[in-house]
Amino acid sequence: MILVDIISIILRLAELAFATIVAALNGRFLHAVRGTSSWDLGRHIYTEVMAGLSILFAIIWLFPFSSSFIHWPMDLVISIMWFVSFGLLVNWLNGACGYVFDWDNVGFDGVGCGEWKATVAFAFLSAICWLVSALVGLYWVRRHTRAPVDAGYRRRV
Repeated sequence: MILVDIISIILRLAELAFATIVAALNGRFLHAVRGTSSWDLGRHIYTEVMAGLSILFAIIWLFPFSSSFIHWPMDLVISIMWFVSFGLLVNWLNGACGYVFDWDNVGFDGVGCGEWKATVAFAFLSAICWLVSALVGLYWVRRHTRAPVDAGYRRRV
């Protein structure tokens, strides 16, 4: 089962990296528009909180102890929350930067559309990593859970 441990470490490192990138890009935007109403920035604040929680949980669960695999329901919840964040950001862009999966101009150079597409792309990749991590955890739990022994019925003699 060393392969499952290695996959788990790689996924946790990817989750940590992707959440850090999203937090940095989204935090830069939030800093640039400080003073704006919090209601107008709700989806960005939600994304920033998701990135922070993902960083925290990825660091905590980075080390592959057997107890780190039983958190697969939480991995699934975080994945769903990342998909929500992805949808909120795509809805906010509203086609202003072109098709959402056309990542030709993705970059970190401070240009609006490229930076936003990078944020959306890494939010999507984070959601996928958390989902795969949940599936790996579910696989591990199913392989290490004993099935109850069927005693069967005995006939009285």
